[in-house]
Amino acid sequence: MDWDRELSFLREVLEKCHIHTSILSGKDGIGSAVEPRLNSVSDYFSKTDATIESVLGKFEEKTKYVLSNEFKLKYVCLLLPVKTEKNILFIGPYISSAISSKDILEIGEKASLSPSSQKILKEYYSSLPIITENDHIFALIDAFCERIWNTGSFAIVESKKVYASPLISASASSKGESTEEILANVEMMEMRYDFENRLIRAVTLGQQHKESLLAVAFNEQLFEKRLSDPVRNGKNYCIIMNTLLRKAAENGGVHPVYIDRLSSKFASRIEQLTDAKKISEIMREMFSSYCRLVHKHATSQYSPIVKKTVIVIDSDISAELSLGTLAEKQGVSSGYLATIFKKETGKTISEYVRHKRIEHAKYLLSTTHLQIQTVALHCGIMDVQYFSKIFKKQIGKTPKEYREAIKASAQYN
Repeated sequence: MDWDRELSFLREVLEKCHIHTSILSGKDGIGSAVEPRLNSVSDYFSKTDATIESVLGKFEEKTKYVLSNEFKLKYVCLLLPVKTEKNILFIGPYISSAISSKDILEIGEKASLSPSSQKILKEYYSSLPIITENDHIFALIDAFCERIWNTGSFAIVESKKVYASPLISASASSKGESTEEILANVEMMEMRYDFENRLIRAVTLGQQHKESLLAVAFNEQLFEKRLSDPVRNGKNYCIIMNTLLRKAAENGGVHPVYIDRLSSKFASRIEQLTDAKKISEIMREMFSSYCRLVHKHATSQYSPIVKKTVIVIDSDISAELSLGTLAEKQGVSSGYLATIFKKETGKTISEYVRHKRIEHAKYLLSTTHLQIQTVALHCGIMDVQYFSKIFKKQIGKTPKEYREAIKASAQYN
């Protein structure tokens, strides 16, 4: 078919995003369509003999179906324009938002799941991709539909008729763990919590030299392989670690303004991970970055006035940051702010602002191709000659010389 390559491409992209796809016939069991990965999570989930056709009815041509069930699982499916028996493309399951612990408890009750099986259900949901309404994935699927049906418009049908196969009943207990297994799991859990507590303490104190903690964790396999997909499993632990380190940095006196920037950056990188080998690398980078954040932005020792002043300065280094302006924002006199700031930070406000502006200039000079004058403006300095003068006084090189030295060092390495 002309669109075979498009279909292969679509499925390849979706699988890379950890979105399951399958091509089935109406006579195939509904369980093979709507719950393709449950058996890889646990054999607690049973199958059904009901067919796709008997549950969903006959699929119409040039129609995209958006299906959901009582367990908040969603699917997209459509009829492919082929004359073969297997002609229904199923995409999913996925979820449209994170499933809370409360949701899982209620879903487990609805499915007559035993309390001991809640962990399995939680792990299953954590392995599912989250696709929101505005996600580009839907644009990709729509483009595929337009291509294979050779039309710019098609019908969209939303249905909640998807059959959900029954989960283990509350009376089922054949898969109970032995006493030895339970004790082994408890010991591993205690080791993992001890590791997390040591990690949190190290970041709270900014102890970057304790990165060896992570090496021990990987050697002792403290990160439990909860899912069959190593990438999703690693992503889940990276998300957990990002949350732990975020709280540790807050305990270390870092204001949420700085924490949120770093946390958001790592959240985005974690979602883009496609190689399980990169998991340990990003975990180490997170640990080092949060430790540096504590060293650089810890403000717990400052009074509320000085803390707010520091945050205002750091939030926009290009703004008007004179003593008078900062004092006015705080509602205090310039003399009082100058005295208390110097006492608590060891620097005058002008010294602190100048230091921060030069640090930002170094960053821009080494990471961008902006003109020197533009760099000066981004650092809140209107006069490029004055900028060059204070930069050389603090760094020992002019901005141009500094940039050239950075380039030469990069080429050498």
